[in-house]
Amino acid sequence: MGTEILRGARRRRRARRRSQAGYTLVELLVVITIIGLIVALVGPRVLNYLGDSKVKTAKIQIQGFASALDLFYLDTGRYPMGSEGLAALVQRSAGAGNWNGPYLKGGAVPADPWGKPYVYRSPSEHGPYDIVSLGSDGQEGGSGTAADITSWTR
Repeated sequence: MGTEILRGARRRRRARRRSQAGYTLVELLVVITIIGLIVALVGPRVLNYLGDSKVKTAKIQIQGFASALDLFYLDTGRYPMGSEGLAALVQRSAGAGNWNGPYLKGGAVPADPWGKPYVYRSPSEHGPYDIVSLGSDGQEGGSGTAADITSWTR
């Protein structure tokens, strides 16, 4: 009976050692390869969604500027001149008689999603004003996420 107990204890020790052995190098390389393949397939899609979300953010910000400009117009009877720019929405300019701002929250004009300032033109070819984000490349024109985002439809 005593020898059976010793044999059972030895078997349990061996089983415990086997369960604590860890992974082999081949198993680790297979797992790393699988993870790399998943990242290679999913990564470009995630980056594409990120670029699309920045374009949508710029469009929403431009709509917000348009609303603020309309409020500015209702109060002062005019849109800010090109020389005043969008800063006229947060700081009173010399020619703004009934200025009742700031018209933008935060007291500052936000940059576009790529960290560049919006372009404001008034008067413009497309209406009383134009608001433009030059896209991810910061240059006029472009395509995809580098395309200009404007306050007018093309």
